Amino acid sequence: MKIAQITPYEYPYPGGVTEHVFHLDRCFRAWGHDVKIIAPVSGEEEDLPENVIRISDSIVGIPFGGSISRVTLSPKIYWPLKHLLRREQFDVVHLHEPLTPALAIFALRHSKTVTVGTFHAYREKRSISLETLASLFQPLVDKLDARICVSEPVLELNNRYFPGDYRVIPNGIDLARFGPQVQPIERFKDGRPNILFVGRLEERKGFRYLMRAFPYIVEAFPDARLMVVGAFGKEDKEPFVRYARMHNLHGVRFIGRVPTDDLASYYKTCDVFCAPSTGFESFGIVLLEAMAAGKPIVATNIAGYRSVVADGREGLLVEPQNEQALAKAIIRLLQDQELARAMGADGRRRAELYDWPIIARRILDLYEELLRKKETAQINAQ
Repeated sequence: MKIAQITPYEYPYPGGVTEHVFHLDRCFRAWGHDVKIIAPVSGEEEDLPENVIRISDSIVGIPFGGSISRVTLSPKIYWPLKHLLRREQFDVVHLHEPLTPALAIFALRHSKTVTVGTFHAYREKRSISLETLASLFQPLVDKLDARICVSEPVLELNNRYFPGDYRVIPNGIDLARFGPQVQPIERFKDGRPNILFVGRLEERKGFRYLMRAFPYIVEAFPDARLMVVGAFGKEDKEPFVRYARMHNLHGVRFIGRVPTDDLASYYKTCDVFCAPSTGFESFGIVLLEAMAAGKPIVATNIAGYRSVVADGREGLLVEPQNEQALAKAIIRLLQDQELARAMGADGRRRAELYDWPIIARRILDLYEELLRKKETAQINAQ
């Protein structure tokens, strides 16, 4: 099968959609399929995997949901993309965020074969812009032969603006990365309680509430350590560094970006994983990663996280933007090690259901179902 994976976001710039595309590509090619990734790319072309097609190097950052989406808005890709799709003759064109300008929309316009769209994004509040543009976008959405959502909240959101048939096929996880072979970070295995945060220091990730919770945690556990891992720079962390100094919080470690192979070791090192996001989370990959490492979770009770973690089973869900609730839940798990171990074990079992080969096979089965329908329709039309 010849498959196009099209992402409007810069590739391979870190992000949930990029990870999704990467793992689908890896699984499909391992199973003998011909896969091309079509995306905007800003780096050197010789550094790209051979099956990645750079459609544009003109990339801009657009604020969305408390984050910055790196996309191309260049109208110059319109004709090259049309010729590319015509030349390659893909069996399946899979669009990620099919209504994101400009690449995904152009690809949806030009695709003449089986076309699948995966909707990843979620927003908590009503979208006036989507309501306004719904009638304009509806014909494009109707071109999709199948619509995938990564969670039930995402399905409910899209069904509100673009009613139709959707399937929920969630994000996956590379379960093998978090297996028993992973060793903890040696310098942090000194008997001190370790709390881990993984993510950018963006507003929607809610790190400031975890930072405000940390003084309460230190009252109960004076030697507690907060490990902060993610793609953030000096300017991003500076306000939090000042906060830690003002409050004499010596246990905060701003580690920053770490290699993919090392990330599993940080999960293995922590006693509790915390995800204090305020909203706009469609799923919660970091939750699955912590669960795969067998760690208990404290997270905010938002729609995207509820689709992954059951309160009281794999972790504790608390009110968003509430540092005292965060602190109370983390302290509870640090105090009750038996409960923490039980939640970690439940999390590991649940994470096994999301191993990427399982998720990728569900998507491949959908492709094959759509191709059979297309073949049958062509036979009946003769």
